[in-house]
Amino acid sequence: MRTFRHLLHTAVLAALAAAAPRPLAAQASTYELLQTFSGLLNQIRVNYVDSVPTEHLMRGAIQGMLASLDPHSYFLDHGQSVRLEAWREGHLAATGIIVEEVEGALEVLSVVAGSPAERAHVRPGDRIATIDDSSVAGLGAQAVQSRLIGERGTKVRLRLERGPRLEPDTVTLSLRNADIQPRSVTLERRLPGGIGYVRLAEFYADAGKDLRDAIARVTDGSDTRRIIVDMRGNPGGLLASAVDVLSSFLSKGQMAFRTKGRHPDANEEFPIPRDGRYRDARLVLLIDEHSASAAEAVAGSLQDHDRAYILGRRSFGKALVQRPFLLLPMADQAWLTIAYVMTPSGRLIQRRYQGLSTAQYYALAGKGGTAADTVLEYRTDSGRVVRGGGGIAPDSVLSAPVDLPAWFVAASDSSLDDAVSDSVAQTLPRDTVALAAWRSDPGQWARLLPPLLDRARRRLGVAARADSAQGARIARAMAARVAEVRWGAGSGESLLLASDPEIAAAAAFVSRPHAAAGSR
Repeated sequence: MRTFRHLLHTAVLAALAAAAPRPLAAQASTYELLQTFSGLLNQIRVNYVDSVPTEHLMRGAIQGMLASLDPHSYFLDHGQSVRLEAWREGHLAATGIIVEEVEGALEVLSVVAGSPAERAHVRPGDRIATIDDSSVAGLGAQAVQSRLIGERGTKVRLRLERGPRLEPDTVTLSLRNADIQPRSVTLERRLPGGIGYVRLAEFYADAGKDLRDAIARVTDGSDTRRIIVDMRGNPGGLLASAVDVLSSFLSKGQMAFRTKGRHPDANEEFPIPRDGRYRDARLVLLIDEHSASAAEAVAGSLQDHDRAYILGRRSFGKALVQRPFLLLPMADQAWLTIAYVMTPSGRLIQRRYQGLSTAQYYALAGKGGTAADTVLEYRTDSGRVVRGGGGIAPDSVLSAPVDLPAWFVAASDSSLDDAVSDSVAQTLPRDTVALAAWRSDPGQWARLLPPLLDRARRRLGVAARADSAQGARIARAMAARVAEVRWGAGSGESLLLASDPEIAAAAAFVSRPHAAAGSR
């Protein structure tokens, strides 16, 4: 053993001595770096303890190269891209979970409205540990995403983690792949006082038209329209759709936003093509830390033009444009960041990522950028001061709701909450007076919690604890189920809307006699 170590040590020293020293200031050329890469690849193929396919090594190198650029450039092999395209075209079903990789962990980025995942109370920020009892460690986001798609009716078994990474709450559940029709507008209601409410969940191709149609249905068509657009949890989507949405609220010729990149083709301005049908309406936007990308571009544009009052919490802080590039001969795809999105005042709302690990970058979601990012002041059309870096800061900040405990996800997956809610629903009268009484009395909802806790402890073998805030949120969700079962479709959503404190704050502001964008 000593002889082998001596020989190995001597060989290393000889190799180092043979290498020509490089001045500290010199930089390796592209050719030299490619030689280094080729040499390393050959050493792995010849000397690595296990046999590793060259394709695996090369794709790993490509993924690492893209990951070193920014947190949002990524790689899709041909099989993954074909599978995802089959889902978009309606040939495959899905669970409704959209994932993103965060420092080796696969986190839920968003949950599609009306999907099995939403019904099971899966939340953005939940981490996927296993799929069908196999660890996802080492898999990229797109590989995991393709596993969350399958034939209609098939099930996917997941183990999720929620909370701190060192001591997370864990839960196992099974989600059925179901037909999901991606919709930009997932809810529309006429609130008391003639206020139109529309939930804009994502920016698909028809987002602008869907939004205008929804507003028309929930407003009375007068010149004093009052509108709430809810973009909480909206992860973004198509920039062209963002321009179309803005075209509903701005005037012809006003700037929606600009894109700025190194390639001339990436530099583009997006003026509003026509006068907006609702350019004179009172408008409130709801955003939160999960509002990202195109949603932030819309919020920033309306804020710069003093066209909307922003309520909620600071948005995610993503203002990067990705474009797919076909990689031949394997027909893989590289989704490469090609441009920044700039608001009309010139703000860059992208959070800083240079010098940060991916985990640090995502940990700062909704928390603003560094001090250097927010030093510069920009002006809205009326002269108000706004700042860039780290997302869109709302005009008024609202407290974040308490998160649901992980055991409640397992209880929902086992339909324990539905069983309790359904049994209570059968004891209530069917008339509208009873509905109004149920909707307005949270004290009645509280009686739903004890039997759920008891069932969860007995059936799932968990502690099933909930503090007062968590208990109130669970009871509210169950009360909505009671309303849906007893009084029909839409009753549950109406209860949730009526009891949402953030929507209540938006309705109070938009109803003020002289509400103006940006006013306090």
